[in-house]
Amino acid sequence: MGNDNKVIDINNPFAIVKKDSETVYLLEPNSNKTVQPVALLRLSVFTPVAPKEKGKRDFLIDASDELSSLEVAKREGYTDIKIQGAKLSMSTDFKTWLGIIMAFSTYGYSSETIRLPFTEFAKMCGIKSADLNARSRKRLHDSLFSISSVTLAFSSKDGKKSMFSHLVQRAVLNMNTDTVEITADSNLWELYRYDHKVLLGLKALSELSRKEAAQSLYIYFESMPSGTLYISMKRLRERLAMGSPVKLQNSIIRRAMADLVKIGYIDYTELKKGREIQFVINSRSPKLQALPGH
Repeated sequence: MGNDNKVIDINNPFAIVKKDSETVYLLEPNSNKTVQPVALLRLSVFTPVAPKEKGKRDFLIDASDELSSLEVAKREGYTDIKIQGAKLSMSTDFKTWLGIIMAFSTYGYSSETIRLPFTEFAKMCGIKSADLNARSRKRLHDSLFSISSVTLAFSSKDGKKSMFSHLVQRAVLNMNTDTVEITADSNLWELYRYDHKVLLGLKALSELSRKEAAQSLYIYFESMPSGTLYISMKRLRERLAMGSPVKLQNSIIRRAMADLVKIGYIDYTELKKGREIQFVINSRSPKLQALPGH
């Protein structure tokens, strides 16, 4: 998304430098697309959450490989990086996280704290004005609580130095003034400056409403390089982080893959090599255009 008439700050978290021409352009969230850090899409941060799992703090991920290129990690020598917190759902928490990203993109990064009308923030989270009621406010309240619980722990190799932070440092919902205040850690702005940023289409997520497994696989596939992908069933089970029996997990994954075909996003082949099941992702269409053979 280029803009020839506007000087772009290279330090903007959404600034992209094209290596072949050294030109700079911006990836900017809007109602149809949002920018997401690749690491959070590849890791099992947002997953299907069964009703009985809500609120459980059983999510612990080793993110050393994915987050070791963060500026703060390189500067301070952090090599052991973990993410822990309440399980975050695709149906509610991911949409809230998209709203947070959109809010910071709209209000800027000059300050770690932004304040905006609740109705505006709710819209950024995909809640229509007509649906704003006590129930949806409670759902957003609970979602911000869950996201704020997610802790990032950075430690040096010798274990003598550590840093702890959160995806959201502080969130204030004030129903008296009908405002939302969100505070982030500027050390984590770097999450938005990965070399391989993803402009994630929201159309597919809307088409996959209430289908959390399919949504999770969609954002995972969108974080991967373009071209043919070879991914094992085992890796997809790890990404979805479900606690059900393996046979049931495989069934859920196959159903989710079928859902992705149905909306026109993916074309794939399932192969079996010995006891290992593998998916060959032949093509992906984020715009949900008709794929060859469908």
